[in-house]
Amino acid sequence: MKTLLVEDDVPLGSSLQEVLNKAGYATTWVRRAEDAKRFLFAEEFGLVLLDIVLPGESGFDLLAWMRGRSLTAPVMMLTARDSISDRVRGLDDGADDYLPKPFAVDELLSRIRAVTRRVGRQRSAQWRIGKLVIDTAGRRVWLADREIALSQREYDVLLTLASEPGKVFTRSQIERHLTTPGGSDSNALDVHIHNLRKKLGSELIVTVRGVGYVLETIE
Repeated sequence: MKTLLVEDDVPLGSSLQEVLNKAGYATTWVRRAEDAKRFLFAEEFGLVLLDIVLPGESGFDLLAWMRGRSLTAPVMMLTARDSISDRVRGLDDGADDYLPKPFAVDELLSRIRAVTRRVGRQRSAQWRIGKLVIDTAGRRVWLADREIALSQREYDVLLTLASEPGKVFTRSQIERHLTTPGGSDSNALDVHIHNLRKKLGSELIVTVRGVGYVLETIE
C-alpha cells in the first residue's frame, strides 16, 4: 500500500520510512505540507501519516485542504500535541485516527491495519453489523430481514455511526457528514436520533452523555 508520511523531524521521519517500507508500506516521506500537496495531486495514496507541527502550513491545514478537495485517503495524525482539543479538532476535521508521540512501532502498525480494515469495509457496497444491513450503493437499510424506510438525513446519521460500530461520534462529527442542508435548530440531530431509535430499536444507538452517540452491534 502506498503511504505518504508528512513529518519534519528528520531522524523520526527517516526511521519511520524504513520501518514502514519493511512492513510492506511503500512510503514516500516529505517534510512540508506544500510538498505533500504535490504528491497528493500526482499520485493516489492508501494512507497519509501526518504530523501537526510542520514548517509553513500545519498538518491541520493540510488535512482541511485534502478533505476540501474530496481526497479520501485515510489520515492518521502522529504528533506530540496530545491535548484533548487537538484530538477533537483532528478527528472532527476528518482524520481517521490520532496517535500521540512517542509511540511504539508495534502500536503504529496495529493502528494502520485497523484503519485500512475500516476503510476497506466502508468502501464495500453492503455493510453487515449484527442484524443491521446497509446497502451503501442503493441507500437502503434492513433490520432482521425487514427493510426500514429512512429519510435522507436519518440515513446519513446512521451511515456515519455505522462506519465504525462501537466508536463514539461527537455531534459535530455526525453533522459534518449530513448531505442535505440543515436548519439552524440545534436540536435537529436529536430529532434524527429519536426517529432512528423508533424505527430501529432504542438499544441500537446509545447516547454517551456529554460526548455524542455510538452504534452498538445487536445480534
